[in-house]
Amino acid sequence: MTKKKVTILNSSGLHARPSAALVKLASKFESEFYIHMYGYRINGKSILGVMTLAAEQGAELEFEVNGPDEEEAMESITELVNNKFGMHDE
Repeated sequence: MTKKKVTILNSSGLHARPSAALVKLASKFESEFYIHMYGYRINGKSILGVMTLAAEQGAELEFEVNGPDEEEAMESITELVNNKFGMHDE
């Protein structure tokens, strides 16, 4: 199991498009992917789960990845978040 804390950097937070990008990327990996925030643990491959977090800019999340490709998945998912989901400030 791999865990890592990340911060949402884009100004609009984790709205529909970044959430969709996150779920799409996470679903490419075989490993399970969970997001921890405010005491909740949600399935990071579920768009509804990710959207319910309503994570704003500056929100701190903890990613948990568990499975055969967990290191590659964690690196890719973290990179997506750190690159503001490929969206420059809107």
